[in-house]
Amino acid sequence: MAQVKVHARRHVIDRYRQAVSDAIHGVLMDAFNLPEDKRFHRFIALDDADFIHPADRGDGYTVIEIVMFEGRSDAAKRACLRGLMRAVPKAAGIPVEAVEITLIETPKANWGIRGKVGDELTLNYKVDL
Repeated sequence: MAQVKVHARRHVIDRYRQAVSDAIHGVLMDAFNLPEDKRFHRFIALDDADFIHPADRGDGYTVIEIVMFEGRSDAAKRACLRGLMRAVPKAAGIPVEAVEITLIETPKANWGIRGKVGDELTLNYKVDL
């Protein structure tokens, strides 16, 4: 399981939403073996006044947070981050310096999904990579 949040200025998200969603999910499938049908992406489009950041990040500044079950190896997480740092700027048409990514791991017992606690779910993919 991985829940993805993408924060950026409204006009930037409007320009790249689908391309970035496709890029992110492609990387998550490669790095974490997520199935094609497990895409959970939220795009949080912000007005200029609501997105304060250093000027050197540029107008296309994009913050990606991925909350996921714990269990992936450091190697798998590094592969994910490297893949995202290649794919997202290309898909969005922004420089890599404008992209920041955080992977947030939580125990399965901290999730409630489809009426079950996360550690009671039967998944059709492996988390411990």
